[in-house]
Amino acid sequence: MSGRLAAQLKRHALLSPAGLWLALFLLAPLALVVQYSFATRDTGVTHVVLPWTSQAYRSALDPAFLPIFGRTLLYALATTAVCLLLGFPLAWFIARHGGRWRTALLAAVLVPFWSSYLARIYAWKALLDDDGLVNQALAVIGLNADGGFLRTDGAVILGLSYGFLPFMVLPLYVACERFDHRLAEASYDLGHGRISTFCRIVLPGVAPGVLAGSLLVLVPAAGDFVTPKLLGGVDQSTFGSVIDDQFRSGNNWPLGSAMAVLLLVLVVVVLVLRGRRGEDVL
Repeated sequence: MSGRLAAQLKRHALLSPAGLWLALFLLAPLALVVQYSFATRDTGVTHVVLPWTSQAYRSALDPAFLPIFGRTLLYALATTAVCLLLGFPLAWFIARHGGRWRTALLAAVLVPFWSSYLARIYAWKALLDDDGLVNQALAVIGLNADGGFLRTDGAVILGLSYGFLPFMVLPLYVACERFDHRLAEASYDLGHGRISTFCRIVLPGVAPGVLAGSLLVLVPAAGDFVTPKLLGGVDQSTFGSVIDDQFRSGNNWPLGSAMAVLLLVLVVVVLVLRGRRGEDVL
């Protein structure tokens, strides 16, 4: 009994630093946000006053915000799909044909992380502007757009896909690298074509990587507010950008906090669904 107690105390001692870190920097700020979400708006310096109320949640669930919520979900899903379509062939190529260049190719995927995300989005803003390089190149073939491609849905999805593509490639690479490629060769020997082999053998074999990569892209894309603000306009506002406005110019901390809590609830639902789906796949 004493040995078991000593082992439990040892495990608790090893886990206590991580638990303390999560309590201080995750649970405490989250509790503060939840507290703000039930407060009453104040135009003074304190931003929130008593008594507590659910008015902020009623405002956040107002039908007027439904188009913004739907747009946020659409951007997140479109970004996930684009990253999956671009990331899977890249991850498969690196895992299957990378050879001695595998490390260099993975490093190239991570190169964008070496610079500021904000600076990279500003670079895309310059490229997509009316007098940007993209519009000038398309003008040669007569496909340029008045005002450039800024403040469009495509610009926002492009920026989000560019920013979160590495989050899709890395878990897909791990899944592709662990995949037994002899199964695909056996499928070819049994008469299956490329499409049939991909759908019946390859895709189920790398499904954990697809789910992990999709989750890593979907969640931050749904909460991102920098990209819609810089590459989009009023018609491209997302839940994240509206939350940012409430804490800045709107001076409505309770509403911003309530919307942040609702967005968190959405993320938790996605995590739960992903977990159940992952158990089914595994």
